[in-house]
Amino acid sequence: MPPIPINRRQFLYLTAAAAAGNAPLFEEVPAAKSGIAWVHENAMSPLRYLPEALGPGVAFLDYDNDGWMDIYLVNSGPCDFYKPTKPLRNALYKNNRDGTFTDVTMQAGVGGGTFGMGVAVGDYDNDGWPDIFVTSYGNCILYKNNRDGTFTDVTKKAGLTTPGFTTSAVWFDYDNDGKLDLFVCSFVDYGPGEHRSCGDNKLGKHYYCIPRFFKPTASFLYHNNGDGTFTEVGAGTDIARALGKGLGVVATDINNDGLMDLFVANDTVQNFLFVNRGMKNGKPRFEEIALQAEVGFSEAGAPRSGMGVDAADVFGSGYQDLFVANVDQEMFSLYRNQKNESFRDVAQSNGVAQPTRLLSGWGLKFFDYDNDGAVDLILANGHPDDMIENYSPSVKYQEPLLLFHQDAGKLRNVSADGGPAFTKSYSARGLAVGDFNNDGRLDVLIGINGGAPVLLQNRSGAGNNWLGLKLEGVTCNRDAIGAKIRWSAGGVVRSRLKNNGGSYLSSHDPREVLGVGAAAKIDWVEITWPKPSGKVQRIANPDMNKYLKVREA
Repeated sequence: MPPIPINRRQFLYLTAAAAAGNAPLFEEVPAAKSGIAWVHENAMSPLRYLPEALGPGVAFLDYDNDGWMDIYLVNSGPCDFYKPTKPLRNALYKNNRDGTFTDVTMQAGVGGGTFGMGVAVGDYDNDGWPDIFVTSYGNCILYKNNRDGTFTDVTKKAGLTTPGFTTSAVWFDYDNDGKLDLFVCSFVDYGPGEHRSCGDNKLGKHYYCIPRFFKPTASFLYHNNGDGTFTEVGAGTDIARALGKGLGVVATDINNDGLMDLFVANDTVQNFLFVNRGMKNGKPRFEEIALQAEVGFSEAGAPRSGMGVDAADVFGSGYQDLFVANVDQEMFSLYRNQKNESFRDVAQSNGVAQPTRLLSGWGLKFFDYDNDGAVDLILANGHPDDMIENYSPSVKYQEPLLLFHQDAGKLRNVSADGGPAFTKSYSARGLAVGDFNNDGRLDVLIGINGGAPVLLQNRSGAGNNWLGLKLEGVTCNRDAIGAKIRWSAGGVVRSRLKNNGGSYLSSHDPREVLGVGAAAKIDWVEITWPKPSGKVQRIANPDMNKYLKVREA
């Protein structure tokens, strides 16, 4: 059998790694080993319809409650401009607990059937089993978990059909009534009458239109009625008034008032920061403050092409910081929370801006990949236009992944140590993190536009200790979205807010992994459960290097 060819970047990486004796931080798991044979169909056509360029989303979820992360992958499908020549479907892969997965899509009944975009996983009915919401160009889908390995499409019954062009979505409890509500990003007005043709006479070909050419739309906020149905309640709020082109969203609490806020990345118009001001006369009050918070535009006051987003307490201030990835030439932004509902872009001083100048970012995540207790960052990139190289020689269609490690409060680009996968280029879109082999190290799943997903097994953090938490709310929402976690180890106290959403079109492992580095034990873990309970629960000297299920006392 002839040797498998490798490119020059891979050769240089492998040579340097061998010389240094370093193992890669992440190892790509090939399809032949994982059993994940599914491939995304982007429906690329000569006319270059915009939805072709945006998918797919991916998710880690434990659909059968066996304690092991399964995988869900979103595909395209029939729509007004695309009629597949062969049946297409989304895919649900069951974790076999040995590093392999089995396709159970048809048995589970979650094949989709729309031109799918993203996926948001959440237990909306508080029965302890994760449900699946799929966004689409076309109607959305809500799959209710039947608790027997199957799902039922309850979209119409629930009132969540949501036509249009929807992208990312997030489950969160905006009114603290103990039930998960739903926010759905709406992209642009792109019905059959709005298809536009963009082309270059010199090339004689069509290319994907910049979203600037399309009208903005309002996103959707659905209230969970507690009876299996939802009511759209955005009307009369800033959520309905703020017309955008939403691609990414994260639910977090930027001002520590116990109410979950929303940060939305918009493409070619300003980003939105919807601050939750509570309820008034039974109606939600969200105030859009992105302009005064200085997260709406670039430092030059121009709108950018926001795509992926996330939030975390990156600098240990006790407040949530924000990240947004943009298109090439715009650089990405790391917004440091100033503790007064305003932010400052520190991407340049953290070494994030320059490496991203020629990249277009989609899926991304703040996570502690090596369990040293500090927040790190991964970015999945790829230009939206497959013809970009014809008119911009410095920008490529397929782009590399980036990995940043936090050292003493600064993010350092360690992509060169990431592994062979970080020497390749991808048309990456969605990204999710999750521990698929239960070793306490968060792995990475990346959706590729028009290609097979990439599964990266985390090999880092040898010798670092950890504790995994699966939180189960009782009076608060079952997923405990909005819980605050504090833990003490080795004389250091760290904290984390259980956000939801983030990245792009994707959904993450719901468990929290607390890294403590070389510390041999955790002295205590303190959980402040979301309202309506707000209870504080402390666990002393928990067993290390395992997952612990914690039920709201």
